[in-house]
Amino acid sequence: MLIDEDLLFRYGGELVNFRKNDFIFKELEYPKFYFQIKHGNVKINNYQSEGKEFIHSFPSAGHSLGETFIFSDRPYPVNAVAMTDSGIIRVLASKFFDLVNSNANIIYQLYQYTSQRMHYRYVMLNNLSSVNPYSKVLCVMDCLKQYHQVAEQFCYQIPYTRLEIASLTGLRVETVIRVIKKMEREDIVKIISGKIFY
Repeated sequence: MLIDEDLLFRYGGELVNFRKNDFIFKELEYPKFYFQIKHGNVKINNYQSEGKEFIHSFPSAGHSLGETFIFSDRPYPVNAVAMTDSGIIRVLASKFFDLVNSNANIIYQLYQYTSQRMHYRYVMLNNLSSVNPYSKVLCVMDCLKQYHQVAEQFCYQIPYTRLEIASLTGLRVETVIRVIKKMEREDIVKIISGKIFY
């Protein structure tokens, strides 16, 4: 967990429950809260003009949402959408700033967290510039496996559907399906009961 939940509650945090597909915040809204996931899964996304969804990331329990945006006077450039029924701790921005000012180590924790996410974002941005679908899918799988510190072959279950992988890579779902089948033939992944093990 990024910030101790008891500390968040001490500074006025409240647990807000969201149902699957509820917006936690929307693109172009102005940030008013610090959000941290207590339980559930969320996606950070955009919906493009033609209706296609682009997913930036899938934060889960212990992660924060859009915390960097409360430090600017700009609207959110993304949406945060509950993927499952989720409990989110939210703290009014002014109270969160009081918490940060009273606990110097919180800034260090935020920088460390942001640094990890920026590393992932740069890797993924570079990946998006690739024209090779195989490389794009493999990059996502490598990032996930490294993040979860799993080294052994076929010991990491990819937690996303083929559609979600397509949304992360900017590929069509049919292309992702073909790539994963090719990876299976090449003994890069194993498919067990429809789940991808890398």
